[in-house]
Amino acid sequence: MKKEGTKNGKVMVKGKNKYIRFDWAAKYMLRSKADFAIFEGLINVLIGEKIEIVELLESESNQEHRDDKFNRVDIKAKDSQGRIILVEIQQSRELDYLQRMLYGVAKTITEHMGKGMSYENVKKVYSINILYFDLGEGADYLYHRQTTLIGVHTKDTLQLTQHEQDDLHVVTPEDVFPEYFVIRVNEFNKLAVTPLEEWLEYLKDEYIRPDTKVPGLMEARERLEYLRMSEEERRVYDNYLDTLVRDTDVMKTKLLEAEIQGRKQGEAKGLAKGLAKGLAEGRAEGRAEGRAEGKDQANRENARKMKADGMSFELISKYTSLSKEEIEAL
Repeated sequence: MKKEGTKNGKVMVKGKNKYIRFDWAAKYMLRSKADFAIFEGLINVLIGEKIEIVELLESESNQEHRDDKFNRVDIKAKDSQGRIILVEIQQSRELDYLQRMLYGVAKTITEHMGKGMSYENVKKVYSINILYFDLGEGADYLYHRQTTLIGVHTKDTLQLTQHEQDDLHVVTPEDVFPEYFVIRVNEFNKLAVTPLEEWLEYLKDEYIRPDTKVPGLMEARERLEYLRMSEEERRVYDNYLDTLVRDTDVMKTKLLEAEIQGRKQGEAKGLAKGLAKGLAEGRAEGRAEGRAEGKDQANRENARKMKADGMSFELISKYTSLSKEEIEAL
């Protein structure tokens, strides 16, 4: 194949197969058990542990309305030790996305707890957030954090006793608390070397290497090729891409408007503060000048009386702070 140029530092090739975007596929295509291997591959390279999907749970992603901005996929899986894990994949475009992440985790936990079940049935949630829009500022394309309880004064990590481990069936609090992954797709700009980077290459450019051995991507090459779609499916998919462009423009406009509004409010607040400060300083300066002028007038009146009583210039100057020339001019 002939080289066509580069994109984000990667050599692109003429005639390379076009693959369907993962956010579309996750919402509208990958619904059967035969497709679970694709999701499993992504989760495996993220958490570094082989998992097996048991089922896709009822979630917002099951809604049929194409204009629905939510794209949340809830997955019930088992880890290598047979423990049940709930995995949440979110791909929605929202300005308040951090709050959305927290809400999604809480909703996932509560939705999949049976009525009357004890808290020991609360399962760990991995919140995997694939973002096709800018969130915050940072140099990395992948951010990861899990909750650890640290001593405020001692800086030690809270551990469970053996008795608690036996009763709770967990070794550490981290085995229960949610774990967050934020994938900033737009920030990936490097040559893919690792399995995770190959996944990012697909998420950003819809490109899958012909010789890939990465879990999930091998299956995606067969399942998510654009040309395998029917003409009607391609029409709907292409319309979805056009909608994404419009949504991105709308979000950029909102961000720009918010920035301009914030700048105007800041300028107005600064102007008001400056005026208030200037007015206060002016009042203070006026009062000081008034007091000084009043004191000077009082000194001159006293000096005039002392002079009329025949007091010497030296005494008058001592008590009024006026110069000899000023006293003579009275």
